[in-house]
Amino acid sequence: MKNLVVIGSGVMGRGIAYVSAIGGFEVIVVDNQQAQLDAAQSDLLSIFDKAVERGKMTSSVMKESLLRLTFSTDLEASVRSADLIIEAVPEVLSIKKTIFETIDLHAPVECLFATNTSTMSPTEIGSFTKRPDKVIAMHFFNPVHKMKLVEIVRGLETSDATAITIREAAVKMGKETVVVNEFPGFVTSRISALVGNEAFYMLQEGVGTAEEIDKAIKLGLNYPMGPFELGDLVGLDTRLNNLKYLHEKLGEKYRPAPLLEQFVKAGRLGRKAGRGVYDYPETSQKQNVRS
Repeated sequence: MKNLVVIGSGVMGRGIAYVSAIGGFEVIVVDNQQAQLDAAQSDLLSIFDKAVERGKMTSSVMKESLLRLTFSTDLEASVRSADLIIEAVPEVLSIKKTIFETIDLHAPVECLFATNTSTMSPTEIGSFTKRPDKVIAMHFFNPVHKMKLVEIVRGLETSDATAITIREAAVKMGKETVVVNEFPGFVTSRISALVGNEAFYMLQEGVGTAEEIDKAIKLGLNYPMGPFELGDLVGLDTRLNNLKYLHEKLGEKYRPAPLLEQFVKAGRLGRKAGRGVYDYPETSQKQNVRS
């Protein structure tokens, strides 16, 4: 397995492209917006530069990895020689459906398909193709270049050979893996969604400030990030979409907190918007410069 395509150049797509290039894959990052691709390329250069500055990577490894990265707006042409395609677009089923139907038509018959989803069904996504045995979920964690785990989730028809090959690909990217069977929310998202949603209920009820709740969870439960810090990093809109899906599939305990819905309606989506539970003036300044 050599040629890898990442569909989606947002935060997750960039991170997946980064670890894949370092792992030795020839990577094409695909997005339908050139401006998004340009931003992704700039961000990836920054991540590589920081890794070299901190002594975590040599300049020669950085140069070799960058040579393995290309960017394209042409999805159909990009997937024609792919061995593995990893989709990393927003958690909206209709978007994923369109993408998987398209790549199924244009990718080689032996190509494997992975969806980077934290909650959605790889079985359902596999049904959009004529190769459900070659479809699986690879749940990467944000930030991809720092987080060790990839949660690999088999759909109903995912073959043993696909699961083995995907695990090998994740290891090549420097990741630890767990392989689990599909159930809504898998393992990590079910727990994370509950914690994040409960934190919003506590904030809504006045139990404490966001800072105090985050501090309590980090120091009391030994979490690396507080639930609000994590929500802002992942995107509150993404968190809300996940909760709506889990609420539909698993019941009342996943009903989104009204305050979370208010934040999303107000456009307070987290770091990417410059404001979420916390404010991020640096992001806002960058957005103003681009506009």
